[in-house]
Amino acid sequence: MTPRATYRFQFHKGFTFAAAEALVPYLDRLGISHVYASPITTARSGSMHGYDVADPTRINPELGGEPAFRSLVAALRARGMGIIIDIVPNHMGVAGGENGWWNDVLAKGRASRYAHFFDIDWREKLMLPVLGDTLPEVLAAGDLALREEDGRFILVAYGEHRFPIRDEDQAGLSAGADADTIVALLDRQHYRLASWRTADADLNWRRFFTINDLAGLRAEDPAVFEASHALFFRLYGEGLIDGLRVDHVDGLTDPAGYCRRLRARLDGIARPEAAPPGPAYLVVEKILGPGEPRAQDWGVAGTSGYDFMEQVSAVLHDPAGVPPLTELWTRISGRSGDFADEELVARQEMLATAFRGQLDRCVEAFAALATSANDTGDCTPQALRDAIERMLWVFPVYRTYGTGGGAPARDAAIRATVRERVRPFLRTGEAAVVDAVLSWLAGEGPGDAALAAEAVRRFQQLSSPIAAKAVEDTAFYRYGRLLSRNDVGFDPAHLASSVATFHAQQTARADHFPHAMLATATHDHKRGEDVRARLAVLSALPGAWAERVAQWESMAAPFAEGTDPADRYMLYQTLFGAWPAGLSAHDGGGLSRFAERVKAWQEKSLREARLRSSWERPDEATEGRLKRLIDALLDPARSGAFLADLSGFVAWTAPAALANSLAQTALHLAVPGMPDLYQGCELADLSLVDPDNRTPVDYAVRERLVAASADAQPAKLALIRQLLDMRRSAPALFSDGAYRPLHCRGARSGNVIAFERSHAGVTLTCAVAIRCAAALVGGPRPTPEADWWADTEICADGGSVRAAELFRDAAVYVRLA
Repeated sequence: MTPRATYRFQFHKGFTFAAAEALVPYLDRLGISHVYASPITTARSGSMHGYDVADPTRINPELGGEPAFRSLVAALRARGMGIIIDIVPNHMGVAGGENGWWNDVLAKGRASRYAHFFDIDWREKLMLPVLGDTLPEVLAAGDLALREEDGRFILVAYGEHRFPIRDEDQAGLSAGADADTIVALLDRQHYRLASWRTADADLNWRRFFTINDLAGLRAEDPAVFEASHALFFRLYGEGLIDGLRVDHVDGLTDPAGYCRRLRARLDGIARPEAAPPGPAYLVVEKILGPGEPRAQDWGVAGTSGYDFMEQVSAVLHDPAGVPPLTELWTRISGRSGDFADEELVARQEMLATAFRGQLDRCVEAFAALATSANDTGDCTPQALRDAIERMLWVFPVYRTYGTGGGAPARDAAIRATVRERVRPFLRTGEAAVVDAVLSWLAGEGPGDAALAAEAVRRFQQLSSPIAAKAVEDTAFYRYGRLLSRNDVGFDPAHLASSVATFHAQQTARADHFPHAMLATATHDHKRGEDVRARLAVLSALPGAWAERVAQWESMAAPFAEGTDPADRYMLYQTLFGAWPAGLSAHDGGGLSRFAERVKAWQEKSLREARLRSSWERPDEATEGRLKRLIDALLDPARSGAFLADLSGFVAWTAPAALANSLAQTALHLAVPGMPDLYQGCELADLSLVDPDNRTPVDYAVRERLVAASADAQPAKLALIRQLLDMRRSAPALFSDGAYRPLHCRGARSGNVIAFERSHAGVTLTCAVAIRCAAALVGGPRPTPEADWWADTEICADGGSVRAAELFRDAAVYVRLA
């Protein structure tokens, strides 16, 4: 069944199934139909997110285990509600000695029944990059020791990492063995311990991105698929869950084949008569590149909503802000105003460092393929390396979807784009090698079929993490033109999109993916939905923003010595965008708490950018200077004038920010698709990147507000309640209703998004005002005065209505008839 509206819960030991069960009445009153749960399988002890799955066959006991899960489901079913769960088929958590499958592989090597479960190159021992120094240094420091636990001897590193010992080596061991004994013992194991610094080049198993604690699973293997999904199939068959969200589908060998297999298995499962009818709701976490089409033949309802988050963000931004904001960024930072420049450098750096070993194995696979063919003499290992590197420098999407023996037709446009973009980077004669690789990606090149499948797999499982790490986790932290356009799935190169483009995107969704998930906030977002809405205001006020920045630079000067101007510029945006609702410029305690949040963001920003610090080699001096600047700027005793100016600017732009927030909310809940509300976002979401966006939610406040009258509720919550009530009263309209853009004319026609949705005689009319900041700042309410609209009209059914009349009381108009 298709959910009407979901509510995302982030489960962990501090927020369990019992805590969620207590909130079921609240969710029902809010208008939610389904809980959307973060991974519920057993994760590493203490996990705050659940994506480091240690045992996919059991429900996490830290969340309450299966009994508490069943109790939650019963509470939901009693109110006609349900649950969908997030699953992680691409990888497992392997740190801490808690993963039984991984431990069996370590203990038995290739003889383990789980040896083929993980993507391991078994030509050499399994490399474990866990040591902080060389093995002799670690042993000398006493950081690696032999211990007895539960009647067996294991190796323990740093008191945290646990490594099993082969059965045949157990006899004669004793705790407290000397270094020579441990070295000799290690030599006999199926794994070798190494410094973490060697992982990028020498790791011989696929990890998730650059995380050594997460090992890639071979979900394409039928046995692995069944073993790792058995719990989900059982829960669905018992009527306990209603659907799945698949995490990081692009990490899999064959995402299309995986999704089709998953759909077939779910469709073949009989459910109890009392359970809601199928088919199972199925969506995938998929990041779409600019203009990348969605696959229509995977058997899924669509994506988990990053594409909509990008679309609604872009249409809220004013294209008039592009030139002045670009000029301001380049002048302050000294960096390029073209995001493509940052992306290129970041991709080059990632391939040369974090993914060096994975690139080596990809080149090796293509070299073996070329050797198996008769007419690929130009494809030497070095020529292939050069070609593959350069192709990945310019790859326009996460990946293609070939299998070595074929590829979907839509991949042709991607390959053509790569061929065109890579041309400036090629030397004489190298184009032929690029063409050869592209032919293999298309399933058309010569050579051994099995080798082709392996080479294509390695390329596609390399292009995906390169895009994620180089673009979203590096370039996004280097490029600061306007941070509201730097988020997961976004394209910072394009500050704004047209209303016509937005209409075309929603029409396409209605035609092809009417039940896809719609998101405006997620557990992975870099800035909360209302931070982005507030920052979007700056695209319409670039002159006023530039004046403020100049003033703040002057005020910050006494505390800013040794800090980079680009870092300061992004800091000013963050202070403005995330300024907490109701925070006074004189509230020392509140400002101190805000400072701690901002310092955590600043540290992560610096380390992800890898320009002046990094996770691998933190520059404490650089980080310290910026943390001291934050403390100074948010200290009323030292920066009273700055705080008064900043809080004043937040207040001056507040009506425009609220208008953006309400427009975003209305579109989220009214356009084709199934809206997901991220936990807590029914009120203002002014969070920053994780872990800030996963902090505990004050549900007591929300329960009081949702029980109050609409007049007593904040505008955002009242609008959410209104639209969710509409979705409850007319579910077929919102699930299957057509989408028809309404024509607007007049002086302000570009400041309106208006549309109708109709089904079985029921019609929703929705209109929102956008890009009205200049008419709202400093005013009393988030809607322009009547005369600002001039002659603007919205046309429908042969008639028209004046925008001034439609938006008389609010910048959002919705009507169900």
